[in-house]
Amino acid sequence: MVENFQNVQGDVLPRSSDLLDDDGRPKRTGTVWTTSAHIITAVIGSGVLSLAWAIAQLGWVAGPVAMLLFSFVSYYTSTLLASCYRSGDPVTGKRNYTYMDAIHSNLGGIKVKLCGIVQYVNLFGTAIGYTIASAISLIAIQRTTCQHNNGGKEPCPVNGNAYTMGFGVLQIILSQIPDFDQLWWLSLVAAVMSFGYSTIGLGLGISKLVENKEIKGTLTGISIGTVTPTEKMWRTFQALGNIAFAYAYSMIFVEIQDTLKSPPDEESTMKKAALVSVAVTTFFYTLCGCVGYAAFGESAPGNLLAAGGFTNPYWLLNIANLAILIHLVGAYQVYAQPIFAFVEKKASKMYPESKFVTKEIKIRPFNLNLFRLVWRTVFVITITLISMLMPFFNDVVGLLGAIGFWPLTVYFPVEMYIAQKNVPSWSKRWVCLQVLSLACLIVSLAAAAGSVVGIVSKIKTYKPFESDF
Repeated sequence: MVENFQNVQGDVLPRSSDLLDDDGRPKRTGTVWTTSAHIITAVIGSGVLSLAWAIAQLGWVAGPVAMLLFSFVSYYTSTLLASCYRSGDPVTGKRNYTYMDAIHSNLGGIKVKLCGIVQYVNLFGTAIGYTIASAISLIAIQRTTCQHNNGGKEPCPVNGNAYTMGFGVLQIILSQIPDFDQLWWLSLVAAVMSFGYSTIGLGLGISKLVENKEIKGTLTGISIGTVTPTEKMWRTFQALGNIAFAYAYSMIFVEIQDTLKSPPDEESTMKKAALVSVAVTTFFYTLCGCVGYAAFGESAPGNLLAAGGFTNPYWLLNIANLAILIHLVGAYQVYAQPIFAFVEKKASKMYPESKFVTKEIKIRPFNLNLFRLVWRTVFVITITLISMLMPFFNDVVGLLGAIGFWPLTVYFPVEMYIAQKNVPSWSKRWVCLQVLSLACLIVSLAAAAGSVVGIVSKIKTYKPFESDF
């Protein structure tokens, strides 16, 4: 009788260990596949469609080699960062919930503040870039349809402010989802969309290649004469930067790892997820970039699907741009959630007694918090206004990415790994890690210089709130 009662009690009232993790937080549910989806969503953005342009600047030799090298760097530094999720023991050590927590536990001091500034500025800039990119895709849909209806006789200029505001309204609603691990479904949908438009871009590139009956392009990329030697140099720097930053997702890596269930230990699972996601993205990057370059040669557009690279079939282009939009909706949240968590954590510590900050109002399917509602709404409105004010902000985001690539993707993961594993100074491994860090610093500085040149050229024709494309 007692045994039966205990069984019934066990079914009705599960033990706290079944509901909570070792840190007292609700049981995490992430797996290799959900975290891979998060990473793919963050990595494969609309930038994949600009890789044909990047390879066109570098040529058939340096272009593919650069893509493979940066994929290796991205994966390798991800494995280093995965080792830093727990301090001390990889199974039972203290968890680091965010990238900054990992910096604080392993490095400390001024490096924590430096990391925070770089990380959150980059996340903020990425949200702006995604807002602008979403408007560009919607504009492409309207223009493609318009040109189809008039037989291509009219250019069909479109102002993107309404689309930018509409995207902002949608993000205000989605931003009320309180926790990162509740976004797994959005990441899965976004990952499917990224495969969708990448595949369409690849298919259209192959059809163009068949139509041309030749493989365009040269071994060294765009030739002197088509551009000046100085322009060739800046374009080369920008191309290297575009490829490098296409793989940059370290700034949200730890936050994604914090969604994983255990056992097995988070480190081994995250390394598998990093391998899967980097392998998948590299496959698509290489195919889309190389096929696009083979189809268009030196005239490869900046965006195969939204910059006039293709005009037909218009319905397929519209589907692809709609897929880009859906992907950007999910990717925006993946990048914005760490900022939300940081500010809300700080507010809870500063005002623990404030009901405005801490009280949760149960409204199915989510809990509503007034501070979260106000703060996240203000954040999205700010992002939307900046995107409308400076529609060429993609160049500025490129500069932010250039500044953030070396510290976030390479320097801090390398330094944390050295501290975590007690790698001796001047040992073979230590020297190799420092050489890698120095090489990536040089690439970052060169890419930043190239981005500045692009920004300066755009400022010459700058008009506030002008977003005609």
